[in-house]
Amino acid sequence: MQTINEIEHYLNVINGKQLPATQGKQLTSINPANGKVWATIPCSTEEDIDLAIKHAKQAVPAWSQLSAMERAKYLREIALQVEKYGEELAMLETKDNGWVYRETLHGLIPSLVSIWLDAAGAASHVNKGETVQLDEETIGYTLREPLGIVVGILPWNAPLFTFTIKAAYALAAGNAVIIKPSEHASVSSLKYTELLNQILPPGILNVISGDGSTGSYLVGHRDVDRVTLTGSGQTARAITKKLAQSPKPVTFELGGKSPNIVFADADVKKAAEGVTLNGIFTGNAGQICVGGSRILVQKDILPDFLPLMKKSIEESIHFGDPMNLATSMGPIANNVQYKKVCDFIELGKQEGGEVIFGGNYGGESFFDDQADLQKGYWVEPTLLLVKDSSLRICQEEVFGPVSVVLPFDNEEDALRLANDTSFGLGAGIWTNNLGRAHRMMKKIDSGNVWVNTYRRVGPELPFGGFKESGFGKDSLLENTREKACVIHIG
Repeated sequence: MQTINEIEHYLNVINGKQLPATQGKQLTSINPANGKVWATIPCSTEEDIDLAIKHAKQAVPAWSQLSAMERAKYLREIALQVEKYGEELAMLETKDNGWVYRETLHGLIPSLVSIWLDAAGAASHVNKGETVQLDEETIGYTLREPLGIVVGILPWNAPLFTFTIKAAYALAAGNAVIIKPSEHASVSSLKYTELLNQILPPGILNVISGDGSTGSYLVGHRDVDRVTLTGSGQTARAITKKLAQSPKPVTFELGGKSPNIVFADADVKKAAEGVTLNGIFTGNAGQICVGGSRILVQKDILPDFLPLMKKSIEESIHFGDPMNLATSMGPIANNVQYKKVCDFIELGKQEGGEVIFGGNYGGESFFDDQADLQKGYWVEPTLLLVKDSSLRICQEEVFGPVSVVLPFDNEEDALRLANDTSFGLGAGIWTNNLGRAHRMMKKIDSGNVWVNTYRRVGPELPFGGFKESGFGKDSLLENTREKACVIHIG
């Protein structure tokens, strides 16, 4: 039995200080690999939010008046701090949501460092505007200014990555930031903010954990100047409703039902690995917004392509303790999502989907000799062959290691299927025909399209979605407002 001494306790960070919730309420964090409580986090109330906003508002003037070079210096120091504490941060991320340690350590942490450095390099662009000679006696020019207080609402599948994308560019632009992580995965964000506040001035970066009511009050606060969410459409609709009473700029990076399209002329071995291991059966068990959960395969190669996908999965996917570097896929991040994914697998079968691979779930199905993992939220990589794109399993986001396989006839048919959802976040195209690649990229209704690769993202390119996958980008300039100035000199 777990004792209170084995449970770790984490705190909000407000004005550079670690603080419990003012009313003393707490929430528990559960390790998804074994289903056990391992930490507590504050369940913040309106008092905590008001305190964080008060200090953020006080901190904005001095921070925004720093030169871009001075702010950039802070961000470069943060990059070094992330490198220094990378192992600890990666471990906390893995314990909090099950994303395997070999990816959080060797993939996530270097990405965070890269983003902070990119934001530092971009800071000077805030100072750049346009000058226009309106007539012989009149000059116009533009100014970019920070917005003030930016609120970042984080998902549970990738808290440290989304935290960094939202905070780094907002800070570079001269804003203060308040982060609200998901109640299902807050620990890494709380520790991250503690470490970054060893460098930043007090009040500039704050984090408060809590449930849905915490986030609702925060986004609707009149002193918040921008809201950026990575999360579900349901949360986006709730925020939109809340902001009807207090309008402000918003960015929504939401879900997807991304197609990964394999043409007969593709390098099929490379494609089989790309659409499975990199597309959907990832280290965080397919819980990724751009997961390629619809694999479209040209009918001519389908009989040969199915065994190639199965081989890739069998040879490369290994369950086990997520902290073990040999483990390649972790559990579902929380019990609510676990039940949802399991229900979708059963739904897919009921709708006539043929199980090509997997279909099993529950730790007891995989860990006969590891009792500590039997209560975890484990789902086997699952492929379902279907023929009807209108099925719920083809239209609704599962957010787990589950993908449908849909055959198609030709390029026109592939394009029809690719665009046949309400989402538009990502898409993959596997072909050796350059002309086809360009035609498909242009016509696919998605914010991100990859050819002969998948899920390649970084600070060099914008990231965002179309349709119900959201709008806006977590970029430097979206954290500013543009002012037009006119001077009559005659």
